[in-house]
Amino acid sequence: MLKYLFLILPVLISCKSETKSSSEILIPGDTLSVNYAKGFTIVQYKDFKILKVNDPWPGSSRSFTYLLYEEDAGIPEDIEYDHKIRIPVSRIVLTSTTYIPSLESLNETNTLVGFPGLDFISSAATRNRINQNKITEIGSNDALNTELLISLKPEVVIGFAINNSNKTFNTIEKSGIPVMYNGDWTEETPLGKAEWIKYFGALFNKSDEAEKLFNEVASGYNEAREIAATATNIPTVLSGSMYKDQWYVPYGNSWSGLFIEDANANYIYKKTRGSGSRALAFETVLSEAENADFWISPGQFKSFNQLNESSLHYSRFKAVKERKVYTYSNTFGETGGVLYYELAPNRPDLVLKDLISIFHPGLLPQHELVFFKPLE
Repeated sequence: MLKYLFLILPVLISCKSETKSSSEILIPGDTLSVNYAKGFTIVQYKDFKILKVNDPWPGSSRSFTYLLYEEDAGIPEDIEYDHKIRIPVSRIVLTSTTYIPSLESLNETNTLVGFPGLDFISSAATRNRINQNKITEIGSNDALNTELLISLKPEVVIGFAINNSNKTFNTIEKSGIPVMYNGDWTEETPLGKAEWIKYFGALFNKSDEAEKLFNEVASGYNEAREIAATATNIPTVLSGSMYKDQWYVPYGNSWSGLFIEDANANYIYKKTRGSGSRALAFETVLSEAENADFWISPGQFKSFNQLNESSLHYSRFKAVKERKVYTYSNTFGETGGVLYYELAPNRPDLVLKDLISIFHPGLLPQHELVFFKPLE
């Protein structure tokens, strides 16, 4: 799902901008509201913005500053930045499916001109543009077609990095093409990830629209959490799945773990702390979670037949015996992209409502499951 990113310079070179002394510009600017996300900040000036990405990858020791300027903007001489991009952006390349919903919510889908791995995209609206050949396939995350990407002449390409050692990015930087990082995937809280729509709002000069859209998601999430808190029966929950000889469970303080907590359920490993997932032996999980009421996110399994064919030991779990196993792997787009990977980070309110409906039937009678469905 995660892809590489690039940023094209030729269009930027031709853009008009005017450098002025700081005394000619209204300083300081207005810091825009970012309440849950820890990875970025935005400061609004008269006709430009400063967008700072603080945590481009886990454990990062540096930040990146981007100057987003309008045409004919007056830019102070002493402002420091890594790259500057003229806004609103009209041609963009994205490199992760998690960015697609932000473009759609902001009505900017028509700006997307290239993406690596088009089959991973689930959204019907974006798939319609793909079918019309309006979005170009630019390879895969490990084999990006940079020549084709450059020919598309995008104004900006957004992506991510897992560390500071990225030879592909270094090569692109040396060629004169700036790289713009997005660190939404490093956020640990559901609303923290979702708030990165404001990052895209800044690129399209739609900060007010992005603020309104995020507030609607946050309001829905917090209201659902309050409803879940009224439940009197608190079920126990197991999450995660086997990969080779290890069972990987999300940490209690992780994005996935917090969903279970906010849905007012007792996650078996809620007291664990860390990043990513914790690897445990199958025997350990069996002894600790054999009697869990529910099992969610069972990995690649789409049916109980697959589960039992993989190992008869799964039948020892209470959740399997009572058919209370729920997966997001059965909800995908027309080319097989899993909807959860694309939309869930942007719509945590829907994820939470799914889980509340599963753990506490009757609390949200009007909600129809979006991501999590019973194992077939």
